[in-house]
Amino acid sequence: MRDDDFPARGRRTRGKSRFDDDEPQFLKRGRPAEPVLTDPDHTPDDDVPGDQAPNDAWSSWDRAVHGPEPHPAWLVTELAARDTELGVLKTGKEADVHLVRRAVPETDRSCLLAVKRYRDAQHRLFHRDAGYLEGRRVRRSRENRAMAGRTAFGRQMIAGQWAAAEFAALSRLWEIGAAHGRIAVPYPVQLIGTELMLEFVGDPAEGRAAPRLAQCRPEPAELRSLWEQLVDALVVLARAGHAHGDLSPYNLLVHDGRLVMIDLPQVVDVVANPQGPEFLARDVRVVAAWFAARGLPAERTDPAALTGLLLREAGIR
Repeated sequence: MRDDDFPARGRRTRGKSRFDDDEPQFLKRGRPAEPVLTDPDHTPDDDVPGDQAPNDAWSSWDRAVHGPEPHPAWLVTELAARDTELGVLKTGKEADVHLVRRAVPETDRSCLLAVKRYRDAQHRLFHRDAGYLEGRRVRRSRENRAMAGRTAFGRQMIAGQWAAAEFAALSRLWEIGAAHGRIAVPYPVQLIGTELMLEFVGDPAEGRAAPRLAQCRPEPAELRSLWEQLVDALVVLARAGHAHGDLSPYNLLVHDGRLVMIDLPQVVDVVANPQGPEFLARDVRVVAAWFAARGLPAERTDPAALTGLLLREAGIR
């Protein structure tokens, strides 16, 4: 692993986030700088024309913030496409992930998408959000007060921040991965309010999602390869000044021998967030313990040594 395999790491000043929730850096050419909050009275049926099935809707591509360009060849961007709900992939405390097929009728143009929908203001949100939100602020005091007081509007503001933060992080990491190949994340397709559309990672023919690392029992050679991929990915994050913030074997997928990092709404700025180094150290402890328990030698998985390396890469030691 050479230094020139990664983007140059500039010195950073406390309080400036590179994955800025308020003005994501990937937004260009007049795209909105702030997430548009969803209408709490809106239902999926509002998008369904009369000649469509109840679980179909026209593609929302024209209303969304788009992922990095160039868009992958597999992605359907035609406005004539329809989105068909195929079921739920995962439920969680903060969001549910649905499987959607986007297809152009009477053609062979189609793709599978994982659609992450953060819970609205009527539901319990973000069981540990206080620590993660350190260093994230919006400019207007009304919004800050609403988020601090966890009003209905404030909770929806938080949901918008989580969605925008994950989209920004995935967009930046996708670009880094495309350029340097040291980190793999799902391609972030689009963002509308608190709904995030992502590349489906798995078998598209069967609609079967890739297994989580926690479900795998890798042989020794694959175990070493997955650990090396994970260390490379953590170094990429650290050099960008960030930690995953909630890393575990449950938010790492294994697809065709490649480790894919998912679930990044709580990505932590290890400089701007006073608890940043603690989040980073916890990430390392959790994943190192999993690999050690499956037989990887202790000298490879020493949490203190890896944490020290990552903090140095982040420029704070």
